[in-house]
Amino acid sequence: MPKQSVEMWFDPLCPWAWMTSRWLMEVEQVRDIEVTWSQMSLSVLNEGRDLPDDYRLVMERGWTPVRVIAAARRAHGDEVTKPLYDAIGTRLHLEEQQDFRAAAAEALAEVSLPAELIEAADTDEHDDFLRESHHRAIDLVGDDVGTPVISVGEVAFFGPVVSPAPKGEAAGALFDGCVLVAGTEGFFELKRTRTREPIFD
Repeated sequence: MPKQSVEMWFDPLCPWAWMTSRWLMEVEQVRDIEVTWSQMSLSVLNEGRDLPDDYRLVMERGWTPVRVIAAARRAHGDEVTKPLYDAIGTRLHLEEQQDFRAAAAEALAEVSLPAELIEAADTDEHDDFLRESHHRAIDLVGDDVGTPVISVGEVAFFGPVVSPAPKGEAAGALFDGCVLVAGTEGFFELKRTRTREPIFD
């Protein structure tokens, strides 16, 4: 029997999407699923919005990692998406690098992709490709959410936003619950105030 297809959209800039991706990797070990990793962009999502100056600057800098991943995908196929995301995310979230360009350049070297792909950070050449992926996610869940977005068959939802990422069967149980509630007709939201930052264990 084929594995259940799951798709997750991420922006490598988002620490909460990083947490969710680590959780889905755990789910892959305890549920019969196969995850496709796709891009969305907080920089695209926030275009034209009135943002605080500090966040606006982060969104401007945030074009670098998503553009580099988009360029790598176009040149080398979807199979490079997850390794490059892992390499960039490790630098941004675990090592707390603030130079996004340097992090992306180092990540390209780590996964043996051409160094010249970093040049994509300076051009909108791949933006249409990035936007197409981004809007596939937004079309499923609406534009009043961010990243991550997950789809499982006909069910799609934002999140889960969780810290730390559950392990083992706890990860599987959360997956089952998310799919259950998101698949309930007329269900839209379940939320509470965050009381902790991402815990990168």
